[in-house]
Amino acid sequence: MTDQSPLAGSAIIPDSAPFTPDQRAWLNGFFAGLMALNAGSKPATAADLATAGGGAAARATSTDGDDGAAPWHDPAMALDERMTLATGRPLRRKMMAAMAQQDCGQCGYNCEDYANAITDQAEPRLNLCVPGGKATARMLKSLVEDMGGGVIDPEAVAAKPVAPVKSQDARPGRSREHPAEATLADRFRLNSEGSEKVTNHIEIDLTASGLDYVPGDSLGVMARNDEALADQVIAAISAPPDFPIAGRTLREALIEGSSLSPAPDALFQLISYMTGGDRKKKALALSKGGDPDGDAATLDVLAALEKFPGLRPDPEAFIEVLDPLQPRLYSISSSLKANPGRVSLTVDTVRYDIGKRDRLGVASTFLGSRAPLGAAVRVYVQKAHGFALPDNAAVPIIMVGPGTGVAPFRSFLQERNAVASPGRAWLFYGHQRQASDYFYADEFAEFVRAGTLTRLSTAWSRDGVKKTYVQDKMREDGGELFRWLEDGAHFYICGDAKRMAKDVETALCEIIVAHGGRSESDALAYIAGLKKSGRYQADVY
Repeated sequence: MTDQSPLAGSAIIPDSAPFTPDQRAWLNGFFAGLMALNAGSKPATAADLATAGGGAAARATSTDGDDGAAPWHDPAMALDERMTLATGRPLRRKMMAAMAQQDCGQCGYNCEDYANAITDQAEPRLNLCVPGGKATARMLKSLVEDMGGGVIDPEAVAAKPVAPVKSQDARPGRSREHPAEATLADRFRLNSEGSEKVTNHIEIDLTASGLDYVPGDSLGVMARNDEALADQVIAAISAPPDFPIAGRTLREALIEGSSLSPAPDALFQLISYMTGGDRKKKALALSKGGDPDGDAATLDVLAALEKFPGLRPDPEAFIEVLDPLQPRLYSISSSLKANPGRVSLTVDTVRYDIGKRDRLGVASTFLGSRAPLGAAVRVYVQKAHGFALPDNAAVPIIMVGPGTGVAPFRSFLQERNAVASPGRAWLFYGHQRQASDYFYADEFAEFVRAGTLTRLSTAWSRDGVKKTYVQDKMREDGGELFRWLEDGAHFYICGDAKRMAKDVETALCEIIVAHGGRSESDALAYIAGLKKSGRYQADVY
């Protein structure tokens, strides 16, 4: 029977639309089903739209097996866009759409499993998604409230989600719940004084912990807050530093266990109970995500207390409303084969001014300056989610890692050099200035001489009149890059999720069009095939 639909044989979402192949496929299937059903005799339901017309939405596969692919699983996509794509899906899928989509493991799960755990009421904590921050926590809270006092909606019950996947390994250093003690062994600055950034190479001794890891894994660091900041917070609430709270002092609780940035909604709720008039209205607005004075984005815990001066909350109640201090994850930049008993990290120092106060990144300044060499640090190894060297050492690899994104690729190259891997390797590295920002330059040059690194392409965005980025260097050598892909190369990218990763994928698509003789839609399908087969892997943040 001939399909008389006006949509037959055509795509609804144009190739130029800013979606990934999975998102485009799902949206085409969704709208095709909607229009086909609207042409019939009954209105379309959410369930109809998920399976209508035998389209891409119905054919898509995912680990859940009940409602197709997750087209929002893109860390570059804004939260409101992700939630729109999840419209009509079961509650657990809306929960997943609220996550940051990085599968980073900082919460102890991946994005999908954290969503399942909350929906199954197996995980009560809604603030574990570090990359998602307050926006994700607020959306999760709203979705939980929609569950109606803990009763999950019928769609979610019918979906029968699988049990959440979470590490049950209680050995020290194998999960965030069970960190191991290691030693801060060494650190040195990677860029010179002419750089606009401070990036440190960090060495941690794992000998006593017995921990191991493989290239692609990350290291979780349980950092401590700046002691001076904790003291300022204590002074702001006029509380005694040694006030006892759950077996430790207030000062210890603030330094070791409480997040001091950003100010949580619960803190503003507490403030609203303790004040009145316009101050109460402002605190209530801030607790609900409002921004009455246009400064909400700058309010850490101390700034929030300074905004509402003179309050003296009970120290226990105060600690109760603060978020827990979360571990920070860093891509490992070493190979255990090349550095027995050691792990290294490549860490940008986060430091900026707001008003008259210097704001410090918690873990980056803890590792980079505040913790003395020889200090004990609590760490754990976060196993990679689909980011690893090919099992066959002869398979070529293409690595794109500007700035600190080069970290896992240093690990890859050290590993391949240690085992004399026969596979070709191509690294695209970029930063601002070659003279001050060329991390591990001597080591990479040695890898080139040894044949471990077949090609090294560098891009410097501040060295010329025209800014040059890694994606520009990819385009310059697009023909050869495409030949490597056709030879079976695995493509890796590490770095900023919002801009760089998206720009690199766009460049890759253009290369496949220009040198592979494909249309844009076929190029997107080519990239989707690489991802599905595990030949396109990303570690983004």
